[in-house]
Amino acid sequence: MSWPVIPIDHEVFRRYENNPVLTHRDFPWRMRSVYNSSAVKTEHKNARSPYIMITRCNQVNMETLMWPADSDDGLSWKLRDQPYKVPDTPEWDYAASLVYYDPRITWIDDEYKVLVACQNPRETRVACFTSPDLETLTFSHWFNAPDNRNMVLFPGKTADGRYIRLERPNLASAGGKGNIWMSFSPDLVHWGDSYEVLRNTDMPLYCDAGLGPSTVPYLTDEGWLMCFHAIMNNATTREYTVGAAILDRDEPWKVRHVTKYPVLWPEADYEMTGHVEHVCFPCSQIVEPDGSVKLYYGGADYVQCVAIAQMDDLMRACREW
Repeated sequence: MSWPVIPIDHEVFRRYENNPVLTHRDFPWRMRSVYNSSAVKTEHKNARSPYIMITRCNQVNMETLMWPADSDDGLSWKLRDQPYKVPDTPEWDYAASLVYYDPRITWIDDEYKVLVACQNPRETRVACFTSPDLETLTFSHWFNAPDNRNMVLFPGKTADGRYIRLERPNLASAGGKGNIWMSFSPDLVHWGDSYEVLRNTDMPLYCDAGLGPSTVPYLTDEGWLMCFHAIMNNATTREYTVGAAILDRDEPWKVRHVTKYPVLWPEADYEMTGHVEHVCFPCSQIVEPDGSVKLYYGGADYVQCVAIAQMDDLMRACREW
């Protein structure tokens, strides 16, 4: 498939001038990295701060923790004294024996639901945690059998009351990379009626090695706005960039618009150099009343960053780029 050449007259997302907003040096414990973390705005909810982030951080031995942080403006962050606790069970120890990572936070049913990918040397599953205020996380249940990851739960339901999730099944034929799928559930336990939403072979070159869901979709007048991560092979490494799409409001498996170019790509030093080079990996977005969109993303699997766009620019990029 060929794609038209479209002049790009300005950046959609602009990097926050004080990036990175968190590094391993900000923690009360010795850490090696913090990245691919999710943030939410907690207005009108019983929470200790206006913004809360669940960070993914790696200890010196590279074992993972999820550590909460608070902010008054979504830009300057203060870490709490202790990480979140995870289950102390044989099942968890087996499922997450290698790593647990990439939390995605959705407010639905009057509580937060946090989806966390758990990986062992053979496979990946997604755990669902719940919390009324993100003070603590309570393990609820497993969202899937192996092998699936990058799950994102919509903040709304279908007209017939079903939950909606985006996901990325791991394809052995694609080296563990895959495409974006969607499934539905009446109860958050039984999932099915699945659709392939975005296939990398139908996308431009910046998605040639795979793509996956990233941010919780936000409902606009034109449909559900989401950002996704895209992977492109180059001569020395894989480059992770950010794309955006608008899904149909009532039939969200249908893509109304998708960016033909990434809306954020590795360029800053902290995105080009780190534990994994050439990475901008999005995990959450916050839409503000003034029409700005804060995108929280990991830089080079090493530091936590924020970029800011105007909603009108992001929607226009989906329609026209």
